[in-house]
Amino acid sequence: MSERPYVLLSCAMSIDGYLDDATGERLLLSNDADFDRVDAVRAGCDAIMVGVSTIRRDDPRLLVRSDQRRDDRVTRGLPPSPMKVTLTGRGDLDPSARFFTAGDADKVVYCASSALPGVRDRLAGAATVVDGGEPVDLRRVVDDLAARGVRRLMVEGGNTVHSQFLAAGLADELHLVMAPFFVGDSRAPRFVGDGSYPWNPDNRARLAEVRQIGDVVLLRYALSERCPAAEPPPSRPGG
Repeated sequence: MSERPYVLLSCAMSIDGYLDDATGERLLLSNDADFDRVDAVRAGCDAIMVGVSTIRRDDPRLLVRSDQRRDDRVTRGLPPSPMKVTLTGRGDLDPSARFFTAGDADKVVYCASSALPGVRDRLAGAATVVDGGEPVDLRRVVDDLAARGVRRLMVEGGNTVHSQFLAAGLADELHLVMAPFFVGDSRAPRFVGDGSYPWNPDNRARLAEVRQIGDVVLLRYALSERCPAAEPPPSRPGG
């Protein structure tokens, strides 16, 4: 069996730990320089995963934005943007979402066994739908991704998916960006939910890097021995 993918979790949050506010509009937590850093990280991955709530709320395209980075990937024999991946228990996905319609990257949906027939009908031609178990089993998912050639997986949220990867001990690295403001609304989603996590007061995560990026701060945590100690800041396109 192939080694499971290296799993990198990426998240931006407010000082008080929120991913968003409770309004219907997306809250921008980062800045242009950090968005460019995230784009560089995306370009270095084989697949990007988000949960269905993120697809419904943010309608992300999940594409590499930089022309140069897309060209570099093509030169290496890769598609311009990484594979897109999501997980669903009920299968309530809209095939017109930009997750499915934007770009030419492969789209893979892991769904609960009970929802498989309906999801395959709903997404026919829009994505590859895979039985993820009942309920969806993350270890089964990452093993299947490894078999599909995914060596590096970037998980961009949201709350439920991040919580599941952390609780299962399947994360190797965490990129946590802190925005310089508070949300202060308990109705808003937090970075993770309640749970039992491998990192606790008796087993502290290793801080691998701290980097100021304009008015935000990147905290890079090593969550496994596979995580390198440090990495240089990514170069800007054309730099």
